[in-house]
Amino acid sequence: MNQLRSRFSLFNIAEKLIVINILCFVLPFFVRTLLYLFQVPIPSLAEYFELSSDLSTFIFRPWTLLTYGFLHGSIGHILWNMLLLYYASQFFLNLFSTQRFINVYFMGILIGGLVFLISYALFPVFKDQYPTMVGASAGVMAVLIFCCTYMPYQEIRLLFFNVKLMHFGIGLVVLDVLQIPTGNAGGHLAHIGGAALGYLYATQLTKGKDIGTGFERLWNAFSSLGQSKPKMKPVYKAAKKTTSKTNLSEQEKIDRILDKISASGYDSLTKEEKAILFQAGKK
Repeated sequence: MNQLRSRFSLFNIAEKLIVINILCFVLPFFVRTLLYLFQVPIPSLAEYFELSSDLSTFIFRPWTLLTYGFLHGSIGHILWNMLLLYYASQFFLNLFSTQRFINVYFMGILIGGLVFLISYALFPVFKDQYPTMVGASAGVMAVLIFCCTYMPYQEIRLLFFNVKLMHFGIGLVVLDVLQIPTGNAGGHLAHIGGAALGYLYATQLTKGKDIGTGFERLWNAFSSLGQSKPKMKPVYKAAKKTTSKTNLSEQEKIDRILDKISASGYDSLTKEEKAILFQAGKK
C-alpha cells in the first residue's frame, strides 16, 4: 500500500485524475458483486452523484455539479475522455503550473454542468425531459481548447497527416454542435460549455488576466482545511528585494517564450527556452 501511495505521489495532476476516474468507474462493479454474493439489496447510489437536469433535484444535491465529472457511463466513454486528457495535459503541463491546470479542468467541469442545467431549463425542446449527466468531458474539453487557443499553430500528428491545434479544436466543437439533435444533447452542450471556458481562459491569459484566481483561492482554502499553518521564518529585506528582481526577470523570460509559442508554435523554441519552461513548470 505504501508503495502504491509513493508511486501515486510521483504522478502529475493529469495522471492522478486519470487514476481517480478509473477507480471511480471500476470500484462500483466490485461493490455490486460483493453485495450480490452476500444477497444484500443493491441500492442505487449513483443517482446521488450524477448531475440531474431537474433543478428541484439539483437544489438538494448541489455537490453533483462536481461529482458528475468523476463518473462515466461505459468503457468507451471513460477511455476516450482519459486518452484526450492525457494527451492534452502533455501540452498544458509543459507550459503551465499544476494549479493552473486544476483551475482550467475543474472550472470546465463546473461551467459544463451549469450549461447543462440552464439548457434543460431554457430550451423548449427539453420540456418535461429530466435526464442525468456523467463524465469528465467538459473538463477535458476545457483543457484541450485552452491549448488549441493558446498555441493555435502547434501541429500534432493525426493519423497520416499533421493538423494545427487550432483546426483540431474547431473540428471537435463543430462535431459537438452538429450532434446535439442526434442524441445525448445535454452531454454535447456541456462539452461546448467546457470548450467555451477553455477558450475564454486562454484568450484572457494572453491579455495578462487570469480568470481562475477566484477559483484558485477557493481551491487553496478548501485544500488547506485541517492542515497546520507553517511557522513563519524571518526574511531579511535585502534578500527579499533580490528575490523579487530575480522572479521578475524570470517571468519576463517566460512571457516572451509564451508569446513566441503563440505566434510560431512550441517547436520554434530553442533548447534553452524549453529548459526554462520546464523548470518554471516544476515550481
